[in-house]
Amino acid sequence: MKKLQKLLIQGLALLLPFSAVPSDAALPVSVDGQALPSLAPMLENVTPAVVNISTRTRIRVQENPLLNDPFFRRFFQLPDQPRERQSQSLGSGVIINAREGLVVTNSHVIAKADEISVTLRDGRSFNAQLIGADADTDIAVIKIKAERLSALPLANSDKLRVGDFVVAIGNPFGLGQTVTSGIVSALGRSGLGIEGYEDFIQTDASINPGNSGGALVNLRGELVGINTAILSPNGGSGNVGIGFAIPMNMANKIVNQLNTHGKVQRGSLGMQLQNLSPELAQAFGLRDQQGVVVARIEQDSPAEQAGLQSGDIILSMDRQAVTSVASARNRIGLLGVGDTVEIQILRKGKPLTIQAVIGKTSTHDGAKISNYLEGVSLIDSSEGIEIQSVDNNSFAATVGIQPKDYIIGVNQRAVKNIAELTKRMQQISTPFMLQLRRENAILSLWLQ
Repeated sequence: MKKLQKLLIQGLALLLPFSAVPSDAALPVSVDGQALPSLAPMLENVTPAVVNISTRTRIRVQENPLLNDPFFRRFFQLPDQPRERQSQSLGSGVIINAREGLVVTNSHVIAKADEISVTLRDGRSFNAQLIGADADTDIAVIKIKAERLSALPLANSDKLRVGDFVVAIGNPFGLGQTVTSGIVSALGRSGLGIEGYEDFIQTDASINPGNSGGALVNLRGELVGINTAILSPNGGSGNVGIGFAIPMNMANKIVNQLNTHGKVQRGSLGMQLQNLSPELAQAFGLRDQQGVVVARIEQDSPAEQAGLQSGDIILSMDRQAVTSVASARNRIGLLGVGDTVEIQILRKGKPLTIQAVIGKTSTHDGAKISNYLEGVSLIDSSEGIEIQSVDNNSFAATVGIQPKDYIIGVNQRAVKNIAELTKRMQQISTPFMLQLRRENAILSLWLQ
């Protein structure tokens, strides 16, 4: 009891000097000569570069089929113009070039938008022009014509470490500019099925709907990533401390291509890769299960010209570790046609370094393989036979085949590349079954 009384007396003694201070006096700016920590000075420089984005999309309303009949419309004196409704969405963006008025955001923020409006922190609002968008990485670039803009300096996101402090800035739930803080929880997150190319920064800084396209900055006020998604249980939209941002080094490569070409011109090396399983690692005499195995090299491909061979184990590309087929796909997919990539491999236990030049992706017409694939374009990718595009009016579209599907088998027999698919299709008769992989699901289509 005496000990408790002593602690109370000491506490009152500490409070007494402040009781004589007028109630409207400012709080102390320092304690024991040390300034109180605050993010405010950094944020004063950063927040003018983070913008709110709103979009409007006109959607045609489905009408009764009778209303499509011109005679019916004339008889009842109905207007000829179709009925439409407008859809609105909100998001965020970051000014990365003040002189040119370039703003980077997420592709899904402005997807299919008819009108894009950008509002600055000072309240000014401008109509924006779409420069280009890439759905595979969820990056888009828009442009505004305005003076007195502020842009964020770009950080080298490869130097981020787990535990680094970061700050997320955006427009959650349309509330207006909001700042949250946290740490880098993990790096190199992939295989989430959120984007086509994934190499996410994971953070516990609160990211909520509307934060998409906003800034993730370090304590120096440098842009380290573009906020893009949250992970919520049961498909909810609330924040549970798991948010993802696209690393700025990855985003900047896409931004440069969009700003130059209006689209991303992806290339390939013309090889198929396989994840290094424990059994394969043992078969190759490897102590560490790291890298991916070259399963197949296309004839006359950039990989063949560079000297890569089946059975090579790729350890890294441009001195960045390759841990899976997905990570290798990311490295190659983010390079442009004509770029050179340095590949570190193991061949029969001996380390080698090979320089390869990214070539154009060879697209194959599905109609030359089968009438059932007319209107479908295919490519051989590191993950198999990828469907790049599907004509909306084609038979393939009517049975549910979609871009980004992978053809993995015909009549329960695996096919690994377009050459195998072509040969297999020549050997079968209708009806037949086509097996597809869509994200993490396997689909079977009965075609007749």
